[in-house]
Amino acid sequence: MSKDRSRTVLVVEDNELNMRLFCDLLGAYGFKTFQCRDGAKAVEIARKELPDLIIMDIQLPEVSGLDITRWLKDDKKVAHIPVLAVTAFAMRTDEQRVREAGCEGYLSKPIQIASFIRAVESLMPKEAA
Repeated sequence: MSKDRSRTVLVVEDNELNMRLFCDLLGAYGFKTFQCRDGAKAVEIARKELPDLIIMDIQLPEVSGLDITRWLKDDKKVAHIPVLAVTAFAMRTDEQRVREAGCEGYLSKPIQIASFIRAVESLMPKEAA
């Protein structure tokens, strides 16, 4: 890990317990987190903060996490940021839809701590690791 730059993660999640769990886990592993409960603001925050990774809930109240991911991937300023989908959807076709939307990673809820951290680490850009 670079001494002058923290590894950063934007967590897009509307459930308070999941948000706290993800951020606490990430913090324990040395990540700085940005939180977004309103999916529509996720692109704005990503453009401002330029996180190393975005964790995206797929089932958000106002707009689908899949749509937000597509918006991110269509935006040249943030398209390079990997997106890890974390969702209650667990069917094979759901993972395919998530990947087609542009997500580089996929985990189903409830998460397992070890696989969550492995997925985050594997998607972290090498210069941020």
